[in-house]
Amino acid sequence: MLAALLTFAANTYATGALDLKEVIGGKYSPERLRTVTPLPDGESYAQISSDGKRVEQYSYKTGKVSGVLFDVGQTKGESISDFDDYIMSPDGRKMLIQTNTERVYRRSFRATYYIYNVATKHMDRLSDGGPQQSPVWDNLGTQVAFVRDNNIHLVKLLYDNSESQVTKDGKKNEIINGIPDWVYEEEFGFNCALTFNADCTMLCWVRWDETAVPEYQLQYYKGSAPAMQENSLYPHLFSYKYPKAGERNATVSVHSFDIKSRQTRTLDVPLPADGYIPRIKATGNAEIIIVYTMNRHQDELCLYGVNPRSTVARLLIKEQVDKYVKEEAMENIQIGEGHILLPSDRDGKMQLYLYTLTGQLQKKFNTPGEVTEVYGYDEASGNLYYQAIGKNALNREVYATLKNGKYQLLTPREGWNDAIFSKNFKYFIHQWSDANTPYEFETCNAEGKQLSALIGNNALKGLLANQNLEKKEFFTFKTSENVSLNGVIIKPHDFSPSKKYPVIMWQYSGPGSQQVKNAWGMGSMGNGALYDQWLADQGFIIVCVDGRGTGGRGADFEKCVYKNLGVLEAKDQVETALWLAKQSYVDSRHIGIWGWSYGGFCTLMSMSEGRPVFYAGVAVAPPTDWRFYDSIYTERYMRTPQENAAGYAENPITRAPQLNGALLVCHGMADDNVHPQNTFEYTEALVQADKDFKTNLYTNRNHSIYGGNTRVHLLRQIAQHFINNLK
Repeated sequence: MLAALLTFAANTYATGALDLKEVIGGKYSPERLRTVTPLPDGESYAQISSDGKRVEQYSYKTGKVSGVLFDVGQTKGESISDFDDYIMSPDGRKMLIQTNTERVYRRSFRATYYIYNVATKHMDRLSDGGPQQSPVWDNLGTQVAFVRDNNIHLVKLLYDNSESQVTKDGKKNEIINGIPDWVYEEEFGFNCALTFNADCTMLCWVRWDETAVPEYQLQYYKGSAPAMQENSLYPHLFSYKYPKAGERNATVSVHSFDIKSRQTRTLDVPLPADGYIPRIKATGNAEIIIVYTMNRHQDELCLYGVNPRSTVARLLIKEQVDKYVKEEAMENIQIGEGHILLPSDRDGKMQLYLYTLTGQLQKKFNTPGEVTEVYGYDEASGNLYYQAIGKNALNREVYATLKNGKYQLLTPREGWNDAIFSKNFKYFIHQWSDANTPYEFETCNAEGKQLSALIGNNALKGLLANQNLEKKEFFTFKTSENVSLNGVIIKPHDFSPSKKYPVIMWQYSGPGSQQVKNAWGMGSMGNGALYDQWLADQGFIIVCVDGRGTGGRGADFEKCVYKNLGVLEAKDQVETALWLAKQSYVDSRHIGIWGWSYGGFCTLMSMSEGRPVFYAGVAVAPPTDWRFYDSIYTERYMRTPQENAAGYAENPITRAPQLNGALLVCHGMADDNVHPQNTFEYTEALVQADKDFKTNLYTNRNHSIYGGNTRVHLLRQIAQHFINNLK
């Protein structure tokens, strides 16, 4: 033990090597654009300045600042010293300035907002009644609706910012208006269910009745960073509604509020028994609001056009696909002035289909491969702009499919390309990176020609050049079941093919995810895999392989794990270890594996798969029985426990007697996502199976396990576990 610790310390602080605290603390964080908003003129965009004190206007053509829209030191009326974010009004004349942000869950937060007039520089509080959630502008920039304490409020700017309360039935753990409950927010990926109609006369929202949803309780202690003094002697219990697989979900309904008459109506939207309403969207027609519905199995998505006054709903599109509708597909639906753009993998890979607002299918677009992001459809030109997998699964490119049906590659550079288009699709901001190069930003015209360079991250590139980092290398191999898998390998900077090295495998493995990608966002902790590079500096070879169930390779490859999560994924990680063991430079008796969240689940499944190939492993915040996890995510891939008992029976708890290798399990005690219950029940199963293990628990920390020195400690413990057991 002492020798291992001394080796660890020496390698950590070796001259020229990465330092863990610097890697985590931000020394190597890339410069990026902050909150880019395309402006209505189509020639410019807004973004937060590098010092965080201003919202500046930039020209697409020159990439230069063309104006200052907001400055914390130049306001009239209310004054503030700093701000967190902004929301531009649709006409670009006003903005909501976000301050004093307090996180609620992953995507939700409360904040104090101010109304700012760009021309007059005058700023007023949005409300004096307390922090607000999810504020939305009307189309004219004359009204703002927001949520406070589960109730909707309306502020009229033309009436001296007068505030009125629209709903009064909101109550914690019972009724929610205008913002999603926990499970919708987490698994349908949004934090606002509130919109004005096109002529700004109606306000529409989704209402959740979670009265009958079972509660889960988390225990908070005093802790530190920050310390909760109120819990010094007795812990505090936090209770919230969390529907686990097969349990009761919230009852949802859709409502409208006539702003002039102040009449509230319930919209007559057909909804399957125990179904979902995952989105509500405005259109360019004041008499049509689009409401999405989905059945509990999530293999049928319906889009209804609803009249907010008459309450009548008309089915526009019914999307039915094999197994499940991907959440990303639903998120990428685009509602335009006269069209609906629908992503669908009905033909085996994600493609785009154009419908009218009345639900008539007009065309399926010609694309070079699977579509991964949708930027928009230009109704004026008939051109479509999107990101797709055109070259191979490791890369992404930006494309345009023209009105004549031909597609054009706009970003030919190998790597990961993304875009933010101007309002009129004349320009876009291009973001590029690859596995070994941090982000670069530029502005381009609609044909992809560079107009200006914005950010090159040259200072970061210089820092990294001094670290003797090995290039990430991509590879492909076939398993014993003849499945071709993609992987990436990171070697120590002094790598010698004549030596044998211990291996640490990282993975996530969740449905539709992708870790092996030619992008700076790769790595177990992102950011160019610098934590993995640091582990390599400790004398390990670091490997990641995307097994079956992961994304970027079509619906069949992704959905083959349906109703049996963890089985094929674990097989493929074991097959990876067996393949690595055959390589001349790998120490076959010293291979480890780790992962976080789903990656922790797959780590446990892999270490108890039956073939003893892993000699050490770390599972961070792992689900250990899908019956403990939430309804929407789990049932999307597994259906309910009542329908799929055999699938649910395959889990780390039932496999505990088969565990092989030295195991460390880490969990945040305030994890609202993957509850500590998962680790408690799993470790009890290990005890009863007479299996040795170690556990690290992090007081008051959520699923991300951060705050104060927490993240440094966690990642150091992971490294030390592998050093102790693989070297």
